[in-house]
Amino acid sequence: MAKHSESFVCQDCGAVYRKWQGRCDACGSWNHIQEETAAPAVPKGLSAGKGKALNFTGLNARPESVARAQTGMSEFDRVLGGGLVPGSAILIGGDPGIGKSTLLLQASAQIARRGIPTLYVSGEEAVGQIGMRAQRLGLADAPVQLASANSLRDILAGIEANLPKQGGPAVIVIDSIQTIFADNIESAPGTVNQVRACAQELIRLAKRSQASVFLVGHVTKDGQIAGPRVVEHMVDTVLYFEGERGHQFRILRAVKNRFGATDEIGVFSMTDGGLSEVSNPSALFLGGAEEAGKVTPMSGAAVLAGMEGTRPLLVEIQALVSPSPLATPRRTVVGWDSGRLAMVLAVLDTRCGLRFAGCDVYLNVAGGLRVVEPAADLAVAAALLSALADSPAPERTVFFGEISLAGEVRPVSQAESRLKEAAKLGFQQAVMPSGLKSKVKGIKAIELIRLHELVELFPQARQASRRAARQPGRQGGNQDDWAEE
Repeated sequence: MAKHSESFVCQDCGAVYRKWQGRCDACGSWNHIQEETAAPAVPKGLSAGKGKALNFTGLNARPESVARAQTGMSEFDRVLGGGLVPGSAILIGGDPGIGKSTLLLQASAQIARRGIPTLYVSGEEAVGQIGMRAQRLGLADAPVQLASANSLRDILAGIEANLPKQGGPAVIVIDSIQTIFADNIESAPGTVNQVRACAQELIRLAKRSQASVFLVGHVTKDGQIAGPRVVEHMVDTVLYFEGERGHQFRILRAVKNRFGATDEIGVFSMTDGGLSEVSNPSALFLGGAEEAGKVTPMSGAAVLAGMEGTRPLLVEIQALVSPSPLATPRRTVVGWDSGRLAMVLAVLDTRCGLRFAGCDVYLNVAGGLRVVEPAADLAVAAALLSALADSPAPERTVFFGEISLAGEVRPVSQAESRLKEAAKLGFQQAVMPSGLKSKVKGIKAIELIRLHELVELFPQARQASRRAARQPGRQGGNQDDWAEE
């Protein structure tokens, strides 16, 4: 029998060391290296001729048609690519208390009510505690089979005993993978070896039984799913449940999906009765809008016509520019990349002659959404110019476009979908890159070639910039006097 060797494994990235050390050289984390028993090596002497021969096919082989199972939650189905694929393994992560268990319990109840056998195994809560939550959410009558266990051997035996004998679709929820342990591995639950081994056995069960398996994963302080990254490669779909604690809205985002589009999102609202789906996310993220398309005019706000996966989404970008009493002005960003904000400020400074060096700059994306696409550059620049000039952006106008380091406004994809969403919500103008052939009835296109053309829409911005440059670090005074011509 092969011998087990002792090794030290980083619990963040999975790097292996021969002896203990405080800092991991691979990921830079401190005090996350723990001693584990390595798995036995593969026996030597295995030859390829002793294995089972593989049957290879050509690229023209027709794939088998797969019937997806609907979860009963349209936002969930959208993120999954249209529903659950039999035999798929889905990993879902999120911050503690964000609502992962609530989301999966509601989805399990909807699936079970559709006649699909559903098994819910929790390693964190007792069955009675899950039942209390189900009663609070009004799901006690759903035919979901509950169990509480931590042993992988017991979980596999219980699942196989309760799966339908004749086959067919089934759904299994494991909450969470970090609490499950395999008794043949000498390490604590949640370690790299345990998470890898338990996930591998559960994925193998999903492929063998054609059941859809949900694995709930804890996240680290950086927002990444805890444990080895190899688990994200093993599963078919990786979902992140995001949201700010100060907001009631939650976003389910797909970052990997073998059966659908990536970067797709589903929007939910957390209420006393659980999570409810948001049918019109664009109106949700337009902060200060009393009616669709009627945003309250105020300085420092611009509406972005963005895309999340295949879904167009209108989001309000908020900016605040104020004189800074500090030698190094503040740059505070919520919901966007701080490095990209620095790039936009540098382009406005160098290519357009605007000075932000003596100003504190604050940028916020309304509603708690995080925007990552480059098309937000133009909306951010418009919000900064509006805040600097202390004058509102043009009413009922959306902005989208990428800004290059040369000050050019570059085209972005899916312009027609963005314009259609804006027209549906009552917007009448779109400030966008030139050269896009997409035209939508009811939307007047203001096409830009270079960024200085956007500055012309805010004529007071240059005067305000000159005043700020003459009086850097001014303390006290009236900010209205600073922004006025």
